Amino acid sequence: MTEIKKRFHSIIDTIRQTERLHGRADGSVELLAVSKTWPAENLRAVAELGQRQFGENYLQEALEKIDALSDLNLEWHFIGPIQSNKTRDIAAKFDWVQSVDRLKIARRLHEQRPADLPPLNICIQVNIDDEATKSGISADQCLTLAAELAQLDRLRLRGLMVIPAKQTEETAQRDSFRRAHELFNTLQQQFESVDTLSMGMTGDLEAAIAEGSTLVRIGTALFGQRTPPRQ
Repeated sequence: MTEIKKRFHSIIDTIRQTERLHGRADGSVELLAVSKTWPAENLRAVAELGQRQFGENYLQEALEKIDALSDLNLEWHFIGPIQSNKTRDIAAKFDWVQSVDRLKIARRLHEQRPADLPPLNICIQVNIDDEATKSGISADQCLTLAAELAQLDRLRLRGLMVIPAKQTEETAQRDSFRRAHELFNTLQQQFESVDTLSMGMTGDLEAAIAEGSTLVRIGTALFGQRTPPRQ
């Protein structure tokens, strides 16, 4: 068994075991393979194991991989910061954008989404711990932005994405995730399209699943230590 195959099955086993431990339905948490900096052949190896959802942070690198893997039925998520001059390609080439935190960017994605494609799936990035160095809208502004996004018919509001403050204690990790889940529940009550809570990475996926994550973003535990991104 190859190393990447071992890692993939270990991650899936951890997700399923954690679901059961915390009374979650089997299969209620999906894996997003965070593949930034890794070449297309590594992604192909994971796709051959059954993985369909891949997350990319760097647009030009992602476009090359999307083209190289066009023979596969993959679902592409943009999860990095969004610059205004990059929205056209993001709108045209991705299935999901998880890092929307401004109405201006949402409008550009809406206007530039090709009419022959289904609506672009959107998660609002929330800065759940109000960290000055992190992107994301504040929790108290989230519902206002969600209402504005819901009016854009080339977009489909699917939920929230959060990257909480780094904590070493599980209790502290779960506190941030719990607040995110409460906000997600409020959003779900107002918008019927909302079904996705993207939270949890290699270091905190178990706490995230315990508190209601539906999508965990895993890179290092799957692909290994990253190489520096191309400039």
